Amino acid sequence: MKPVEIYTTAACPYCVAAKNFLSQRGYAYEEVRVDLDPARREEMLARSQGRRTVPQIFFGEMHVGGFDDLVAASRAGSLPSVQEVAP
Repeated sequence: MKPVEIYTTAACPYCVAAKNFLSQRGYAYEEVRVDLDPARREEMLARSQGRRTVPQIFFGEMHVGGFDDLVAASRAGSLPSVQEVAP
């Protein structure tokens, strides 16, 4: 499985919360700043089926959604383990 990718912007408190959440649970992630690269924003829109808000979080090809979706998936036990997404 590919590592975790998180699409973010600089001035987004939910992005910071999502990155902290992932780090605290031992997940390595690649941050993609869509405010710095318009092409990556288009990539995010395509991968997330048009969702424009950040963060947008992916575990490999699995789209989790935003911060609230990440927390809900974690509580439901539906996130891959850290070992499954290790780089």
